[in-house]
Amino acid sequence: MQSYKDVIQFWFVDHGQDDWFGGKPEFDAALAERFADLHPKVARGEAWAWREEPEGRLAEIIVLDQFSRQLHRGSPVAFAQDKMAIVLAQEAIAGGHDMAVDRQWVLFFYMPFMHAESLVIQNEGVRLFEAMDNEYLLKFMVDHRDTIARFGRFPFRNKALGRQSTPEELAYMQEQGDRVF
Repeated sequence: MQSYKDVIQFWFVDHGQDDWFGGKPEFDAALAERFADLHPKVARGEAWAWREEPEGRLAEIIVLDQFSRQLHRGSPVAFAQDKMAIVLAQEAIAGGHDMAVDRQWVLFFYMPFMHAESLVIQNEGVRLFEAMDNEYLLKFMVDHRDTIARFGRFPFRNKALGRQSTPEELAYMQEQGDRVF
């Protein structure tokens, strides 16, 4: 099995924000080529030893929260590891591990909060993002929280998850364009 250092290198050194959030097929393909075999191992909990180091904890969360979305875009599998990712993020934050990594990386300890379909968790995410003192990132967190407050779920996931969209959700998605939560 690859090391958490391979994940950190790929995510933070070899790539950046344009790749992480760009939805580019080329990035998805590069990630799949390197990590498609690793993802199910991490999803089964086989990377537990990574948790000995703050960067390892972060790498495990990135694999479950971010790699899931890139490897399985448009599929229900893209969201299948969200509950594990939020539990690991909560545990890491409680242990102060988010404060033990490069400040530019902390965002990915907090991303599972942004992805949760729970208003309680979303509100905690807003608190964490406020503490980052980055208005740009906070806006995204607040937008996600407001969507959950309004609908109780992310309407853009409905198709992938086989959920029926309400007329209000359909109007919202049309208004938002190609933005996906």
